Amino acid sequence: MMQRNFWAALICGSLLAGLSLSAMAAPSAPTLATILQEERAWAGLQTRRLQVGEVNWAYSEGGNPAAPTVLLVHGLAGSRDNWNRVARALTPYYHVIIPDLPFHGDTQNPETFDPQLPNLTEQLRRFVEAGRWQKQLHVAGHSLGGGIAALYAALYFQDTQSLLLVDSAGVYAQTQSPYLKDMTKLRELVVAKPGDLQRVLSLAMQQPPFLPQFLRDAQESAMIQQAPRTRKVIERMIELGRFYTPDSFGTVLRTIEAPTQIIWGQQDKLIDAGVLPELTQHLKNEQPPVVLPQVGHTPILEADQLVAARYLAFLRQSQAWTNPFTPKTP
Repeated sequence: MMQRNFWAALICGSLLAGLSLSAMAAPSAPTLATILQEERAWAGLQTRRLQVGEVNWAYSEGGNPAAPTVLLVHGLAGSRDNWNRVARALTPYYHVIIPDLPFHGDTQNPETFDPQLPNLTEQLRRFVEAGRWQKQLHVAGHSLGGGIAALYAALYFQDTQSLLLVDSAGVYAQTQSPYLKDMTKLRELVVAKPGDLQRVLSLAMQQPPFLPQFLRDAQESAMIQQAPRTRKVIERMIELGRFYTPDSFGTVLRTIEAPTQIIWGQQDKLIDAGVLPELTQHLKNEQPPVVLPQVGHTPILEADQLVAARYLAFLRQSQAWTNPFTPKTP
């Protein structure tokens, strides 16, 4: 069973594609696309595209390109827009990059693309290198994105300046989550028909926000259209789950050199806060975890201001860290 927990935790990632809901007062054309575009602008972000190999990446970019770069990675069935609220606090001070992962959002990739974690991480690195953002990069990930961010920081330690993990996926032997103990239950988290959205929201958030009916319907319709892609990712991860153990995950964590901050929702029903001791025992340069009361699996939406404030403080602190593995400039 412990071998399966890794991919189960990944799949429990942010099953909330595009549920960033601020800055939405009375849009003249109340479509989901319009609302999200307005919110990106409100956060100081612009939509861009970058072709890298077989993947045509859609991503948001904001802030001063000369400032340190922050890479924000979303969770399963999520999108770059999950980070908009936090990004608004970052763009005045940092250069912010937020991609849609393959099989998510507006990023385009072949149906033959393999969505297992190592390949997603490698493709993310290729994206970062194509954009020339890899040096002294601050990497942050939520849920599935946290698993990707952790592996990225472990593999590319010479370029990673800091790491933020928010309710992060991983291999956890000690967990109370039914979705980590029995991977087949993860299929229940796909929004596949009308009415599923409210059920998923109640699992992912401690206090789901009020959604206007038109927005709820539009969001649910978008997630239903996304369901076949989400199922494909889930089934592939379930298939590969038997190869991963808490020991292998611990090995990844122990190779992370960068300063690491953990933020967690105390009421997370998908990846419970009880995994924190197991997660932190392997990290060599971690800050004390920040546990947010009355917050569920999605602090970047439920407590965005608290997350942003703590992340800004951590970024300022970690900017002064000297990476011993970074090649010295002549």
